[in-house]
Amino acid sequence: MDLMQEFRERELLAQCSNLESLEDLLNKQKVTFYIGFDPTAPSLTIGHFMQFKTIKYFQDAGHKAIAVFGVGTTMVGDPSGKTDMRPMLQREEIESNAENFKKQADKYISGALYISNADWLCEIKYMDMLREIGVHFSVNKMLTAECFKSRMEKGLSFLEFNYMIMQAYDFYRLYKDHNCILQCGGDDQWSNILAGADLIRRKEQKEAYALTFALLPGADGKKMGKTAGNAIWLDPNLTSPYDLYQNYRDTDDSLVIKYLKMMTYVPIDEINEIAKKFDDAKEINAAKDRLAYEVTKMIHGEDEAKKAQTAAKSVFYGGADDENMPTTTLSDGDFKDDSITIVDLLVVSKLASSKGEAKRLIEQGGICVGDEKINEFGYTVDKKDIENGGIIIKKGKKVFHKIVM
Repeated sequence: MDLMQEFRERELLAQCSNLESLEDLLNKQKVTFYIGFDPTAPSLTIGHFMQFKTIKYFQDAGHKAIAVFGVGTTMVGDPSGKTDMRPMLQREEIESNAENFKKQADKYISGALYISNADWLCEIKYMDMLREIGVHFSVNKMLTAECFKSRMEKGLSFLEFNYMIMQAYDFYRLYKDHNCILQCGGDDQWSNILAGADLIRRKEQKEAYALTFALLPGADGKKMGKTAGNAIWLDPNLTSPYDLYQNYRDTDDSLVIKYLKMMTYVPIDEINEIAKKFDDAKEINAAKDRLAYEVTKMIHGEDEAKKAQTAAKSVFYGGADDENMPTTTLSDGDFKDDSITIVDLLVVSKLASSKGEAKRLIEQGGICVGDEKINEFGYTVDKKDIENGGIIIKKGKKVFHKIVM
């Protein structure tokens, strides 16, 4: 398996510190590589899943994987691509998130070595870090790194400034302890990963490699993620299989082929044939169905993918069973005078976390009941309409939710 060619064809390859040398090495011998995951939330996201796909590609080619759960680095917070400082989490919460990450990771990869960087970062003495590691970093060079640029206008804390050094030290420790010579990650991590390879070169006079992969673009061309506010969670309680399917079934036409290449294992030749037919609306819809099904199957399994597909077709094409659509069941106590306001309904169904958020969604034109766009906060739904088979609320373009009694 020619890994780099696979990455090129799937539009995954972004940057590499020495591509020709690394490609030759990967074709001749088995190497140890690592990818880091900072547990900043209780669940992994679709972006993390892309890193698990990377791990699997390498493992299928016979290389050894290390997954580093960044308990130590999360205590500082990665400033990469952020305009504001990340919220500081307590170690207990970070440790809990890390345990959730490990359980989720087990669904997608096997045979990888799991390590917490707290094992060394939370034990090293400050003076030792300054003398052993800090001496190899130029502040002037660090300030030119892409990961810090978006923070310079609002101000970069000294706490965050240490993140690059900490991640570089991770790579150095893994090189020393496990002969790990390659770090991979999303392209927003390029400066941090490169710093680690450079630290190994300076301290050991040996070459280590930095390799980054293209980030999944959102429909607006921006990175998808927690901070961007458009995260897609791997936890089915946070993003249901149905909502995951709907999200990719509603992909913008311009991104369908890119997503098929980047996110799925559909053969490249088959994807290229699909692309040739993209002047036909029927073929575009078929490609979106394929994309949504493949992604949902990889993350939640074939049974859930089939259920989500069946439910989704009731929305897009009509006539199909919608029993697998996310559903809220109301009781008599939810109604006042046999009706419920749309604001209360959004909160009860958890489509909005508060009445304030519900009103913002309505103001922005993001709520429909059936085919009717809702423009008034006082809009009410009658109990008898819900008793008569239920209603469907649409939030934005991709979230559908059934309300029943």
